[in-house]
Amino acid sequence: MASQSCAAALLGGLANVNTTAANFICGQLDAINQKLTDTTSVRAKNTMNIMLTNVLDAAAGGLSYYLFGYAFAFGGPSNGFIGRHFFGLSDFPSPSADYSFFLYQWAFAIAAAGITSGSIAERTQFVAYLIYSSFLTGFVYPIVSHWFWSSDGWASPTRTSGSLLFGSGVIDFAGSGVVHMVGGVAGLWGALIEGPRIGRFDRSGRSVALRGHSASLVVLGSFMLWFGWYGFNPGSFLTIAKSKRLLVGHWNVIDVCNGLLAGFAAITSGCSVVEPWAAIVCGFVAAWVLIGLNMLAAKVKFDDPLEATQLHGGCGAWGVLFTGLFATKKYVAEVYGSGRPYGLLMGGGGKLLAAQVIEILVVSGWVTATMLPLFYGLQKMSLLRISREDETAGMDLTRHGGFAYAYHDEDDGFAKPAMYMMGRIEPSPQANPL
Repeated sequence: MASQSCAAALLGGLANVNTTAANFICGQLDAINQKLTDTTSVRAKNTMNIMLTNVLDAAAGGLSYYLFGYAFAFGGPSNGFIGRHFFGLSDFPSPSADYSFFLYQWAFAIAAAGITSGSIAERTQFVAYLIYSSFLTGFVYPIVSHWFWSSDGWASPTRTSGSLLFGSGVIDFAGSGVVHMVGGVAGLWGALIEGPRIGRFDRSGRSVALRGHSASLVVLGSFMLWFGWYGFNPGSFLTIAKSKRLLVGHWNVIDVCNGLLAGFAAITSGCSVVEPWAAIVCGFVAAWVLIGLNMLAAKVKFDDPLEATQLHGGCGAWGVLFTGLFATKKYVAEVYGSGRPYGLLMGGGGKLLAAQVIEILVVSGWVTATMLPLFYGLQKMSLLRISREDETAGMDLTRHGGFAYAYHDEDDGFAKPAMYMMGRIEPSPQANPL
């Protein structure tokens, strides 16, 4: 529609410009405009839906974590696979933990669920969010956190009974694997089973940008995440944006923000045991990991609206490997005790790296074994993806009573009546149905 308006303007102002030339010129201008304004975020017609799913992750996921998740994760004494005490926080607080520790761990649990919601955004039924969020925070994620963070976990570096994995245990200080990979791998299977959003790829298979509605909100959210990451693992964002600039030839604010988040996800594993210069290396490589995975996703027609799988899953895995390469003897001894293996490239041998590789394999395998059947079952029961009509109109209108705010989406090839496009905040009884 925008190209047609452009062509009309050219034809009206220049008598010697024919229709074909005008359409070609305007097509090129439109392509440039899409490159300059492309944003990786949810479109305006689904704003209320994505906000609701975020609230749902915190509420329903929090309830599930309270009833079951915390017990599975930290309910010791227990075996190396799963915790077995403190269901519903019974007999809690305990000598080993209090409510502040529970709330801290709850935040990690809902973060994993939130990552997954980004991968399946704009096309998923509300009931599916409710089911997967409760299952992920109440069972899938807690088992992983028990393995690597509980003092009883079989791969934990703080294990108090039995031998440490490769004499080291896995060092995943704040969750590159435990949180980010869990959410990213779960999102991978959800997005693969649902398939791409309508219009994401054209009939010839070429990628079509579905632009998010607010770069400003993306930047604001990135700053909030940046600030929040200082609570446990700062230091990886100094050069990670450069590769984005080199690839596309111009600075794109959304790409820069995603580059920052890639570095954040990667440094989370080793932030307590690496030098600042190594954190810079981690962030720089993480940006290229994200770029490579995004190119692969487009090639295989994988649609993740927020690049959550590539960013959290892929860069989280890189962060786990990075720790096995760059962890220093001094910091490992300070945090986990002397005599432990440390980074391969720092002269510490390959034992820590081997433990880190084990984490990547078991996290990927566990999440696949649990979340793949769940999403497949939801799809078979017609509980996963919304109808084509709802997806076209946007879930704010069809599922949530109206748009979050007035907007005009030029990328929406499925034109809606003007009253819905510009002036509708809440539906009116007098309005004609679509």
